[in-house]
Amino acid sequence: MASHTGTVRTTRLDRVLNLVERIGNKLPEPFVLFALLFAVVAVVSTVVAAFGVVVHIPGDDGVTPIRGAFTAAGLEFLFTEMPANFIGFPPLETVVTIMLAVGLAEQAGLLTAMIRYAFGGAPRWVLPYAVGFVGVSSSVMADSAMIIIPPLAAMVFKAAGRHPVAGLLGGFAAAGAGYSTAPVVTSLDALFSGVSNSIAATLPDAGTPVTPVSNYYFNLVSSVLLALLVGFLIDKIVEPRMNRSGISRTEQADAESGERAAFAMNPQLEPLEKRGLAWAGLAFLAALAAVLVLVLSPGSPLANDAGGFLPESPLLDSVTTLIFLGFVIPAIAYGASTGSVSRAADVPKLMGAALRDLAGFIVLAFMLGQFIGLFTWTNLGAWLAVSGADLLTALGLDGYPAFLGFMVLASVLNLFIISGSSLWTLMASVFVPMFLVLGFEPGFAQAAFRVGDSATQVMTPLNPYMIIILGYLRRYEPGAGMGTLVARMVPFVVPFWVLWALILTVFFFADLPLGPGMGIHLDR
Repeated sequence: MASHTGTVRTTRLDRVLNLVERIGNKLPEPFVLFALLFAVVAVVSTVVAAFGVVVHIPGDDGVTPIRGAFTAAGLEFLFTEMPANFIGFPPLETVVTIMLAVGLAEQAGLLTAMIRYAFGGAPRWVLPYAVGFVGVSSSVMADSAMIIIPPLAAMVFKAAGRHPVAGLLGGFAAAGAGYSTAPVVTSLDALFSGVSNSIAATLPDAGTPVTPVSNYYFNLVSSVLLALLVGFLIDKIVEPRMNRSGISRTEQADAESGERAAFAMNPQLEPLEKRGLAWAGLAFLAALAAVLVLVLSPGSPLANDAGGFLPESPLLDSVTTLIFLGFVIPAIAYGASTGSVSRAADVPKLMGAALRDLAGFIVLAFMLGQFIGLFTWTNLGAWLAVSGADLLTALGLDGYPAFLGFMVLASVLNLFIISGSSLWTLMASVFVPMFLVLGFEPGFAQAAFRVGDSATQVMTPLNPYMIIILGYLRRYEPGAGMGTLVARMVPFVVPFWVLWALILTVFFFADLPLGPGMGIHLDR
């Protein structure tokens, strides 16, 4: 453990974040918290439904009623759908599948060897910025990024003699708060553009059709600047605060071995490890070639009915499977070469060892699945979104202030509706027509939504991936709670939101194209 010979001076930011942490840690444990939230949703939905409240979602025929949990239909839902709410909880299938593969790669020694090889000789100052760039770019892996990037970033920092908690937090912030942008086109671009077009197409003046590359210029600039910001925040704010707090960099290693462990890993690989990496690389290339043959072959089963892959296709639905294979196949090749996987029975054994750390998340997923299932079934999310939009409209904002209000509203709603596609579907149905009337392209409304949608999702307890990160954090701080994690995310959330909004402001006032063929005003 770190020793201190003098009084550690705390900054004003430290005091503010310590206050946030203390308040947040007074909340109940996540399982109890979601049980209480479940009860609140049940009661509120029943009361609201008793008054006959309905939601008018633009573009939908008829109305959407608020449904009460303590009604005949609600009780039927609660009793019959409990198992489905748990097993069908989307993050559960992603987390468990990915962790089986990543756990195998870690237990076999592949991840450690890769990180030592790739970053062992890299300058220490580069690492925060590398984590920022990889994390912000990782949305190409969809939700899997928030499971894979943070622990790998912690391992990279540990290998370089830097604080692993800073890498863990920075990796999660980059992957989560920067989720809606990337320097390459991702499936999210196709999903967002599909929603934007489906709503704009119902209007007399639909503006310029939105494509997956309509926000590309904006995304490219955003991803580069946000990646640099992540690196700066890790290096200048987060890691120094970790060092001032006295949190041990080797707490888990010391607890497991009972000895003082050297923090920095030896970057020099043994000949056996080098051979293992070579075989792992060949196995990965062979698997990649097989997937490419499958994808590019005529009549590919991974193509959609039109023979393409955008906006939807089996290929885009296979991201989790592809990542699973991308870890498992090289891990088996590495283990077979080095001896860490000497027989077939070792594979499930090593996977099982990795899953032991997920027991707490699986238990929590049961309660979280019930909460999300009920919240969705009652239509309270749609009611919140439309009510917020009505409030913003009633304020009579015009021009750029309207977009600022829109981004703030998206950030607030993102604390409750963590699915970006679901939230954009709700908000686009109201705001795309509204901004068209004000003279703005649907693609610009979509770009503004990206700012509000991502930044706050790394500080809401409703984000199931925060529970995963909390589990990793407790390896170094056993007493860490949800308030601890939220306080550690605040230094990322606020600067992310401000910088991202400033980038959009520059595009707005300079009237720059957001992407190929996509301007800001309808008269471009």
